[in-house]
Amino acid sequence: MSWVSPYRKRSAMKNFSDSLWSVTASQLQAIQLQNPEPIQYAAQSLKTLVLALEKLKTHFLIHPPCNKSEEIEFFRHIKPTWAAKLIYYNEIYTFAANKPVGKKAIRKYCLTQIKKIKAFYDDHAEFCKYIRTGNNILDHKYFIRGKYDVRHTLDSSYLQADPRFSTSHDYICAKLIANEQLLEFIQTEKAKLKSSLPASNIPSKKIKWTAPKIHLIELLYALHTQAAFNNGTADLKEIANYFEEVFEIKLGQFNKAFIEIRQRKSEQTKFLTMLQENLNRRMAQIDN
Repeated sequence: MSWVSPYRKRSAMKNFSDSLWSVTASQLQAIQLQNPEPIQYAAQSLKTLVLALEKLKTHFLIHPPCNKSEEIEFFRHIKPTWAAKLIYYNEIYTFAANKPVGKKAIRKYCLTQIKKIKAFYDDHAEFCKYIRTGNNILDHKYFIRGKYDVRHTLDSSYLQADPRFSTSHDYICAKLIANEQLLEFIQTEKAKLKSSLPASNIPSKKIKWTAPKIHLIELLYALHTQAAFNNGTADLKEIANYFEEVFEIKLGQFNKAFIEIRQRKSEQTKFLTMLQENLNRRMAQIDN
């Protein structure tokens, strides 16, 4: 979605928001690197964003906009960008928490979530068009506090929001942004189902992983770091699920196991070193 701003002058609030976002974005990136599971990184990200939004709100109330143009800029562009991230991670957490088991069930679940997003777009079709085209003729109604018209679509969340920090449509604006990001996430989840190996193609005679689980996790991270699967597009969770299915093993919270690997005092990549030494020894014996 293209968010075209009619306000060219950069406000002090915009500067504060950009500075705060620079810090917050780094925190969110670190959270996702440390927590590969969506339900984990979403939960941690929500905590970070709630604190950041509280700072944004405090700054806004202490330093209110000087004129209507600044107020519209804040509630049309600045706040929705932040609120969209909060909505996005909350939806991811809900998606992951309620995600069923089994490819068929997951595919149906994804389609249901996509239908919900489409229904929201349908319910706010005119406003969505208004935002996407960069129209600003009704900004004085949509993005000024206390200025709302029941003849325009009014989201019920507005009636429960802090009137000092909300307008009739800033939440809907944020929801539209979040839904586009959420749609990408759900489409990625669907794509994972297609890229996974069908059960019918797996040999009937199973090969089980009998070495310690921590060794497989060490190998998992090494192969992911090397971008060895799908030209580097496969994520850790996808590779872990594949290993679990093929080798009939449950890796559990492999991200915590990776922390243990990093904290080893003697040698971190113990298994990989062992593999290299044993293979070199084998080739040396053949050569002799």
